[in-house]
Amino acid sequence: MPSTVIRPRPAASAEALAHFQNLLKFETDCWDVHYALHNDLTDFVLLDVRAEEVARLGYIAGATFMPHAQINEDRLSAYPAETVFVVYCAGPHCNATEKAAIRLARLGRPVKKMIGGVTGWLDEGFELASDE
Repeated sequence: MPSTVIRPRPAASAEALAHFQNLLKFETDCWDVHYALHNDLTDFVLLDVRAEEVARLGYIAGATFMPHAQINEDRLSAYPAETVFVVYCAGPHCNATEKAAIRLARLGRPVKKMIGGVTGWLDEGFELASDE
């Protein structure tokens, strides 16, 4: 009897390829964001979607604070329609990125999630800025 790891059986290679290629349309990682921010390749707006009081205690330098509940057409009006937003929150235990991504997508804005959030950022050995 096969283990629960391979039960149900893995997807066919073509199906797995399509899935993982599509996943990259929705997600990026901390390493790629860090590299872009530090190599003048910032062709996106990095949004910290946590509560601003919490975020200011430790955030990614260069991020814009926009709590997910405050994302609306008025707040986005300063950005061209084709602006790509990359959202992050506290980490895998937080779903603020999904809430933010839903709001952005409903407003017709391109969006990706930075997987790992602050937890992932720190796990990679990157530093946070703070206003304290």
